[in-house]
Amino acid sequence: MALRLRPALIVACVEIARTYSQHQKLAGFDRKFFSTTRIRAAMSSQGIPTVDVASVEIEVLGRRVSVAGISAMPESVVSAAVESIPFQRWLKTITGPAGILSLSDERGTRCSLQGITIQSVDMFGKRVGFVKFKADVVDEKTGAKLPGVVFGRGGAVAVLMLLECAGEKHVVLTEQARVPVGRVILELPAGMLDDDAGDFVGTAAREIEEETGIHIKTSDLIDLTALLDKETGQKMFPSPGGSDEEITLLLYRGHINPEALSALQGQEQGLVEHGELIKVHVAPYRKLWRYTADAKALAAIAIYEMATKEGILPELSSL
Repeated sequence: MALRLRPALIVACVEIARTYSQHQKLAGFDRKFFSTTRIRAAMSSQGIPTVDVASVEIEVLGRRVSVAGISAMPESVVSAAVESIPFQRWLKTITGPAGILSLSDERGTRCSLQGITIQSVDMFGKRVGFVKFKADVVDEKTGAKLPGVVFGRGGAVAVLMLLECAGEKHVVLTEQARVPVGRVILELPAGMLDDDAGDFVGTAAREIEEETGIHIKTSDLIDLTALLDKETGQKMFPSPGGSDEEITLLLYRGHINPEALSALQGQEQGLVEHGELIKVHVAPYRKLWRYTADAKALAAIAIYEMATKEGILPELSSL
């Protein structure tokens, strides 16, 4: 089917192109003025409806950067996204000592942030939960744009929970229906951080109790990701090509009797009001690497096994 354009739209496009060509020749060309005022005026002159785009400005490493919403997104939503924990954490990381905006030629490509477009915001009650946005990050040497679509969800914590029974280690897993992948997944007990305080251990203990019904002491948790080199950020990034999610992996080890172990199997847990439909599973640890496709579990196995091999984990005391 041939594409037919309205004559008025063609005229507007020509006017936009002409305006762009003229302004490119002027010193101090204002891209923001061109991209909003001029385009809107050209379209309006041809009777084409226009939609205002809300935007705010933030300072990034001494430069003013525009953060705009998609069409019809209120300025209040754009501002809420900018002030949200996931966005602020991302901004702190990208501008930090190891951030890609701070890299020198000795460590990598020198990049700059040209602008940000907020594409969607998901609210968790009265606070922002998830933010999806596109960051225009440019390689200053080549002028090429880096892939910049970000699903901002912030930090999370997961626990490799090992229970020793009759001389064999068992692992506690949760079975959950995961809509994004369209299937049920066996995974480690895990949860998102509710605030920016970074209480990984407290969050882990609470999630274990909510998802498995087991109450543990925070002092019994060992941070596995803290064993990684500092340059890694000492977190696990399950999908760095599209999400900012960073996960702290913790280890819990304890003893359990056969009756209590059997009682755990198949328990239904979780907070129903939060949409958590969770069933507890217990499996032999030696088979875990084949039982699950959960990235958290597979990463925890790798760190735990190497740390055990190198003898850097504390001994498990008798309970």
